[in-house]
Amino acid sequence: MHQGNQTISKFFLLGLTVVSEQQQHIFTLFLYMYLVTIVGNLLIILAIINDAHLHSPMYFFLASLSFTDICFTTTTIPKMLADIQSQSLIISFAGCLTQMYFFMLLVDLDNFLLAAMAYDLNIAICHPLHYAALLSPKGCVLPVVTPWVVSNLVSVLHLSLLGLLNFCDQREIPHFFCDLETILRLACLDTQINDLTILVTGGSVIFIPFTFIFVSYSLIGCTVLRIPSAKGTWKTFSTCGSHFLAVALFYGSIVGVYFPPSSAYSAERDKVAASMYTVVTPTMNPFIYSLRNKDMKGALRRLLIRKIYFWRW
Repeated sequence: MHQGNQTISKFFLLGLTVVSEQQQHIFTLFLYMYLVTIVGNLLIILAIINDAHLHSPMYFFLASLSFTDICFTTTTIPKMLADIQSQSLIISFAGCLTQMYFFMLLVDLDNFLLAAMAYDLNIAICHPLHYAALLSPKGCVLPVVTPWVVSNLVSVLHLSLLGLLNFCDQREIPHFFCDLETILRLACLDTQINDLTILVTGGSVIFIPFTFIFVSYSLIGCTVLRIPSAKGTWKTFSTCGSHFLAVALFYGSIVGVYFPPSSAYSAERDKVAASMYTVVTPTMNPFIYSLRNKDMKGALRRLLIRKIYFWRW
């Protein structure tokens, strides 16, 4: 990226706009949420690995989502916390590109993994007799490996187009991380190609998985309503409800950031919405997927008992 005829070497992340007296409160809150995210998702991964009862497609996708959430929050939150403590707003050009690459990669992976989990639920509830055939080990790996490839290509495409732009004297990023949309607003040249690419790829990696999720839950709803037992209906809806809540939190905040009317742009609103899917949703996911799941709660309990026994001896 260039500034006129000079190469840009750094940007300035303005972070969350709060008065200095609130900086320490913000630091404590985000540090707490980050630690909860790391510990909660790591416990889910360890519980799934160590418990043979959880070696099934549903928990394979859940472990993949937990791993992605750990990487996702680590892409942005440690840098923000370090900036608050050091009062330094500087991020290097290479650091900004690296952060954007991993951020776009991981947010796209979250989209695909939520769709894979919806597909798993759909098969388990609507076609239980075909579950083993449709979700064989090979059938589980494909929905995880393919998104990695697609997400990498999308991230590289955006960064390649970004590298062709020139930037004005304004190098202040009104955000707490290097976000593609925010960086594009600093460009001096026309960003129509970049905007069109965001629209096309956004439709591919956001709305296509979202549509798949919507159709899956609609089919699940139709199947559940035909269950004669009220207890069975409630149990199934309870299982699906946790997944639906995670989907609603994730997609609601993404749509608020990346697909509002251009006249409705607000940097402060973008920061709040971005914090929802970069911090709040990964923090909530361990609770959403474990507290209402008896198998997961049992696996976590056995894991903690085993670790406590090991430490005592």
